[in-house]
Parts: sequence; C-alpha cells; structure tokens
Amino acid sequence: MTSAQERWKEDGYPKIQLGGLKIELPLLHLLSPIAIGGAAAGIVSTLVCHPLEVLKDRLTINREAYPSIALAFNKIYRANGIGGLYAGLCPTLVGMLPYSTCYYFMYETIKTSYCRTHKKKSLSRPELLVIGALSGLTASTISFPLEVARKRLMVGALQGKCPPNMIAALAEVMKEEGLKGLYRGWTASSLKVMPTSGVTWVFYEAWKDILLAPQLHT
Repeated sequence: MTSAQERWKEDGYPKIQLGGLKIELPLLHLLSPIAIGGAAAGIVSTLVCHPLEVLKDRLTINREAYPSIALAFNKIYRANGIGGLYAGLCPTLVGMLPYSTCYYFMYETIKTSYCRTHKKKSLSRPELLVIGALSGLTASTISFPLEVARKRLMVGALQGKCPPNMIAALAEVMKEEGLKGLYRGWTASSLKVMPTSGVTWVFYEAWKDILLAPQLHT
C-alpha cells in the first residue's frame, strides 16, 4: 500500500488512458490504493449483479406477482425496459461504496498491523479467518444504516409510499424507531457476514499461495 503511494508521488498523479486521451486523477494519490481498488471492485460488481438483486427483492417481497425468476424478468423488462432491472441502483451504490472500500482496506490494514506487531511474514488459517471476519464486521457495521435505508426505499416503492431519497429514508427510520432503527437486523447480518468474510479471505490467501508458488520457485 505504501509503495504504491510512493510510486504515485514519484510518477505524478494516477492516470487513466482512454485511447489517445490521458486523464489525470489528482486527488487519488491522497487515498489508499487498496481503498480505491475496493471501491472500484464494489462499483463493477454492483453494476453487473444489480439486476439479480432486483429480481431477488421482487421475488421476496411480492411472491404472488412474481412467482418465478423468468416471469419476474419478463414483467419488469416489459414494464420498464432495462431501466427497470436497474431500479434503485443509486442507493445501492451509495450503500456499497463504503462497504466495499472498508472491506478491502480494513482487511489489509488489520493483517499488516498484526504481522508487524507479531513480527510475522505469513499468517495461519485461523488467524486469517479471524482477521477476515473482523474486516467484514467492521465494513458491515459502518455501512449498515445505508442498507436499511436502501431496503426502506425498495419496500416503499413497491407499496407506493417511497421516500424521495436515501436521506429522507434515513430520517424516516430515525423518526419512527430512533437510532436503533438504523441497526435493526444488524445482529443477524453480522452472523452471516463474519463467517462468510472469514472463509472468503482464508480461501483467497490459500489459492493465492497455490497459484503463485510456481512463480516464487523460478
């Protein structure tokens, strides 16, 4: 992470090359490359998978109107076109960006700090499991109120009483349920996020070691 920031300082601002056009991004060198990479990964994955999220939400909330995935897809597409499959994209991105950014950044930060404190070059699988779980818990906790607001917008749209924007949705939750309303369902979500995140990072590191091992011996 530090070396990437140092290279950015030496080479100038980070740049994006689009054909003959070179775009400089002067503010990115102030940020962590891992945080930027996590944000970019979150944006791309959301753009690709959002239609599936829309289908899942419709099937969950209104099973009678949307009895199957195929019928739900056809009904949404005929009524609203491609835009219907990306309904609620902006609130989803707003909620995903802090989660994805924190998820990758916290994992790398916790792992690096732990290795430095204990003078380790590599970690055991149980250590990676705990660090991965903590990174997922931290990211989920930070972004959870935005997820609550996103679901409030989604349910409101289907019931015909949707708040105008995410800020209004957050204010509505605060007015009705107080601060604890922003974290309603957090415990159940954490019980899912922590093992999922821990196992994900354990297998990520394991496969990275397997795939990079031949290169390290050449």
